[in-house]
Amino acid sequence: MPSLSPGAESLLRHRAFVLYWFARNASGFGFQMMSVAVGWQVYALTGRAVDLGLIGLVQFVPSVLLALPAGHVADQFDRRRIVTLCQAVEWIAIVLLAGFSLSGHLNETGILSLVFVVGVAKAFEFPAMSSMLPALVPTPLLPRAMASSSAAGQAAMIAGPALGGLLYVAGPGTVYGVSALLYLVALTLMSRLTYEKAPPRRESATLKTLFAGVHFIRHRPAVFGVISLDLFAVLLGGATALLPIFARDVLHTGPWGLGLLRSAPAVGALLMSIWLSRHTLTRRVGPIMFASVAGFGLATLVFAVSTSLPLSLAALFALGAFDMVSMVIRGALVQLETPDDMRGRISAVNAIFVNTSNQLGEFESGILAAAVGAVHATIIGGIGTLVVVGLWMWWFPSLRRRQGLVSEPVPQEGASDTV
Repeated sequence: MPSLSPGAESLLRHRAFVLYWFARNASGFGFQMMSVAVGWQVYALTGRAVDLGLIGLVQFVPSVLLALPAGHVADQFDRRRIVTLCQAVEWIAIVLLAGFSLSGHLNETGILSLVFVVGVAKAFEFPAMSSMLPALVPTPLLPRAMASSSAAGQAAMIAGPALGGLLYVAGPGTVYGVSALLYLVALTLMSRLTYEKAPPRRESATLKTLFAGVHFIRHRPAVFGVISLDLFAVLLGGATALLPIFARDVLHTGPWGLGLLRSAPAVGALLMSIWLSRHTLTRRVGPIMFASVAGFGLATLVFAVSTSLPLSLAALFALGAFDMVSMVIRGALVQLETPDDMRGRISAVNAIFVNTSNQLGEFESGILAAAVGAVHATIIGGIGTLVVVGLWMWWFPSLRRRQGLVSEPVPQEGASDTV
């Protein structure tokens, strides 16, 4: 697992964050390794491409349907215990995957059932894990902490599948076994973590409390602006869903080229997150956020018109880097604009937006590519992203003028921003 960047040395003084970082890193690697093993194993058992789609479906459904209840739970109970319990459930499911694989008694239904259990646990783990971070470090260090966490996530996305693929030569049971070991490390670290948090205000689960996050976002222009900006930018900028078409028909390369294209955005995001963990964004965060999303759109346009593999890789690298800058700023703004007793529900609503926009963005790109071709569809997406940036700068002037992450008060209802 990667180490913290030199610029994040100040974070090392905060033991709780270090435990959190390594725990999240370990579980992230374990999950990525499990995912690649599940895909290989299911396809080896059935030989049907549609079953690979079912793997995504059994994880996507609970992440959306359970998001609001999960956010409510994260705001009502000890978040560390929620994360620990969820990781314990995931660990048990992965141990069962390992055991049944080694014994030769695992079929497609069993795999999908256990992956569904992991998906349910992940749905409850995400808002609790996300809303813990602001309580682990001083407020000025939150952007660096988020960048360091993002670096770990990107490293897991790059190295986890590769390590899982290498271990798969020894069989899926071996991959699941190592994944379970990493989850056990995460569980141990998380169980030793302590953080300061005010006692939660217990509320019954009603429609009002479940949808409190939606109501809060709707009446906070800054929060609504950054979350909706992410939603529409991802919906329109779904070039990565069309990479197989570009690799074969535009760039005339093979599977090796497709692998490079898929990894380029993650490499750009990883390097940018390492840089952000060393440098604190203290000025002009609003203009930087909008410029980053605009850069994302421009990189999409360059990729769309490129017929050179090196240029396409550079465009995707820049796309990932720009996306990481805007993601860190958006994430920090949402966390800092949200009271602690609402962070779980806000994280849950944000998760719905992110998961839905990723899925719908891929669907939209595929449908548009079928109608007008992959190149024109990507050009439309890049232009659409730039249009969204212009509209959001107009509709949310307080975000456009935003200078710092922490120095400004939460906008109240009736603020001048319009939507």
